[in-house]
Amino acid sequence: MSLSRRFLAYLVLLHALFAVVAVLLLRSKPVALLAAEAVFAASLLAGLALLRGLRRGLQPLEEASRLLAEGDFTTRFREVGQPEVDRLVGVYNRMADALREERTRNREQQGLLARILAVAPAGVVILDFEGRVAFANPAAGRLLGRPAEALSGLRIEDVGTPLAAALATLPPGEVAVVPLAGARRVRGHRGSFLDRGFTRSFLLVEELTEELRQSEKAAYAKLVRLMSHEVGNTVGAGRSLLESCLAYGRHLPEAERKDFEEALAVVISRLGQLQEFTHGFAEVVRLPPPRLGPCDLAVVARAVATLLRPLAEVRGTRLDVEASADAFLPVAADRTQLEQALVNVGKNAIEAAGRGGRVAIRVSRRTGRPVLEVEDTGPGLSADVSAQVFTPFFSTKEQGQGLGLTLVQEILRQHRCEFALEGPAGGPTRFTIVFPVTP
Repeated sequence: MSLSRRFLAYLVLLHALFAVVAVLLLRSKPVALLAAEAVFAASLLAGLALLRGLRRGLQPLEEASRLLAEGDFTTRFREVGQPEVDRLVGVYNRMADALREERTRNREQQGLLARILAVAPAGVVILDFEGRVAFANPAAGRLLGRPAEALSGLRIEDVGTPLAAALATLPPGEVAVVPLAGARRVRGHRGSFLDRGFTRSFLLVEELTEELRQSEKAAYAKLVRLMSHEVGNTVGAGRSLLESCLAYGRHLPEAERKDFEEALAVVISRLGQLQEFTHGFAEVVRLPPPRLGPCDLAVVARAVATLLRPLAEVRGTRLDVEASADAFLPVAADRTQLEQALVNVGKNAIEAAGRGGRVAIRVSRRTGRPVLEVEDTGPGLSADVSAQVFTPFFSTKEQGQGLGLTLVQEILRQHRCEFALEGPAGGPTRFTIVFPVTP
């Protein structure tokens, strides 16, 4: 029962009790009894009037409590003429104005944040208290290989991609660069924040592939230019001088002449090899933009196989091209550069397959896009090698320069191709190139 109802019941019972007492005490005095009853009636009416005034003053407060419970901060109340109630009305109006402004500001900020996250190139994943994905923006879905909506409710380790597995083991507050297929590099950061007094985690994922590639290219380009200049000048002058010295060999005795000429020939040969060595570095730096034109991948694959077949026969490796005779997969490419890239990839595959192994060059179409694959039956790639295969100057060969796949990477990137080198333990190893759709 409300307070006003209890007060009304109290007034009625009190005056009824007084009326009964008055009847018992003033039964012999009718005039006094009537006077007393009139006083009681007037008192009851006055009490009811005060009660109505009290209820009228409390009505805004009751309405205010209802609005607060419903979260409605748009209504303001007028003063009712009662100082105590008016002070409460003023406090409520100021509080409602502040809450309404704060809610509006929060909604605007949330809307802005949502629009920024929707177009941000960096992936953002927010985890709930149990470590499950509560929010993921589109960039996070793209980097993790799942639609953002499909990530909701999953534990990050259950997403099932290499990047997700690496992020799941990332300690709080740590940053790590994760290598992915196709020379991609992604930086992951795990942070934390407080939500209602409890700690929650978030993941920030940012692709660094192009940034790192440009940084690496600028570094090795400067090194190669300096090295080519110094080595070229030294080698050119040295070879010229040594070749001139050969002319003095005829003045030596026959027994000494042969050793003299052989020694100079070895030095001249080594200088030539050094010049070729530096030329290989310079090729990567001076790679011109591709001259695009119609190019049939099946024809390119067969041409590259023809070039590589003598090497495969020497090493005892079987080399096959898998493309139907009527296959016609045109792409816009610089054929010379494309063949150069495929020769590098094919040589690596033949060397990895070894004697008795097999290398297949496949041409196909996947989801409407031309695809070229070079697969070998070699032992596959270790985790350390997989993480560094596209790093400049990295090579698993004793005499390797570490520029073969760097050159391949530059050619394919200038052709706007997607590519990946995958080689699980035990093989096979597969280099996949996906070409853009020809307009």
